[in-house]
Amino acid sequence: MGIFTRDLALNKADEFDLDLVEIVPQANPPVCRIMDFTKYKYEQEKKEKEAKKHQRHSQIKEVRITPRIDSHDYEVKLKHIKEFLKKGFKVRIRMFFKGREFYHQDLGRGIMDKLVADVQDAGRIDKEPKMFGRALIIIFAPK
Repeated sequence: MGIFTRDLALNKADEFDLDLVEIVPQANPPVCRIMDFTKYKYEQEKKEKEAKKHQRHSQIKEVRITPRIDSHDYEVKLKHIKEFLKKGFKVRIRMFFKGREFYHQDLGRGIMDKLVADVQDAGRIDKEPKMFGRALIIIFAPK
């Protein structure tokens, strides 16, 4: 509509029974629009709700293993890990060392290396294997 003084713009807004809303306050002169502010707020909330609906929250699934895992148990856990990755979840593998197992972390790292090689086709490493207290943790993300 052009450049108006503040008073004239307020009068025009009152004339149409609408609100004068400041859109860009940093501009010189500030950019304002004559509109129904409650309707505008409602539309914004509606857009935000719609955007939230389509937003995907990344969940982390956790699989716990021990360094003494049997081959069949390993295969079952591997199958679950691959399923989680195919569904789009991140997967945290937690290997907990009990008692004297803590002094044989090389066995646990060997199993983790084997796991990394087996999961290569379904996912990628998000965080490298790292010790947290008595647990060795690695996080996989889907490809």
